[in-house]
Amino acid sequence: MTWLLYGATGYTGRLIARRATARGERPVLAGRSAAKLVPLAAELGLEHRVFGLTDPAAVRRGLAGVDAVVHCAGPFARTAVPMATACLDTGTRYVDITGEIDVFEALYALGGRARRAGVTLLPGAGFDVVPTDCVAALLAARLPDATQLDLAFLVGGGPSPGTARTALEGAAEGGRIRAGGEIRTVPVGARRVRAAFPSGARTVVSVPWGDVSTAYHSTGIPDITTYTVVPAPVLAASRMLRVGPLRGALSGAVGKLVRGPGERALSGARSEVWGRARDAAGNTVTATLVGPNPYSMTADSVLRIVERLAELPTGFQTPSRALGADFAGGLDGVTVTMEALW
Repeated sequence: MTWLLYGATGYTGRLIARRATARGERPVLAGRSAAKLVPLAAELGLEHRVFGLTDPAAVRRGLAGVDAVVHCAGPFARTAVPMATACLDTGTRYVDITGEIDVFEALYALGGRARRAGVTLLPGAGFDVVPTDCVAALLAARLPDATQLDLAFLVGGGPSPGTARTALEGAAEGGRIRAGGEIRTVPVGARRVRAAFPSGARTVVSVPWGDVSTAYHSTGIPDITTYTVVPAPVLAASRMLRVGPLRGALSGAVGKLVRGPGERALSGARSEVWGRARDAAGNTVTATLVGPNPYSMTADSVLRIVERLAELPTGFQTPSRALGADFAGGLDGVTVTMEALW
């Protein structure tokens, strides 16, 4: 299968490209900047294509002869639908690494068209949202009548520039939860719980994470909240980001100030997930996941998905629906623990 890696010169794109070649894969590297793309393609000995996403015809030409796309160029709120639409036009399987709620919902809305075109749309193929989505599916399988789902995560190593920009834009839009099956806007940090992570219990606050969309499509649980640790000064700053000029100034500074974790940080950092499901009778089940840093997990997950992509169902898919609830537990260095029902 011939697959194209778009956004190959970004932090996560480079990581995937290098790990792909180390595993014997030969992706076609693509992006909009020839100045960045040509040296990387030469270093790895790979074919490359230069095209942006603003001209639909150019995108379709860029996908010529390609069976699948791994889309890594965010913010996905601006880039996912143009790429996914081109994939539907060309019959190309689509995978991305978004964690943005509105992007998941937009691609979900394209699900019917994707089925008719025989195309798989699988967003959130990395840390956003493979581990959390699989934990959600495991909890739902253990407690089929669950009505409430809480998912929390911890990450180490620091963000990449792309992740930092996306988080900044997401915070500016406010928090999101799912209540009664509907996505609702709430202040960031409006809810808090005590999450029993393997490394120790932490107080976590609600944040807009992709599972507000995907966990619902995976499990049907109507009330979903996602959490992480957010220091009080950061929480206060997120509320200031609704001010347009301040938001723009901070976004412009991200690329200069955030470089992404180096190899030492990658090798030493870990990630953790905690999940809890409850039903109307008060029955509760919890689960935890421990794994490597989010970027290593993303690269591993994406490459394993590419290997299986031809066998996956068409239409819109979440990771656990397409690959099974146990998929995350099979990734390198990942351990999942289910707690007893109580």
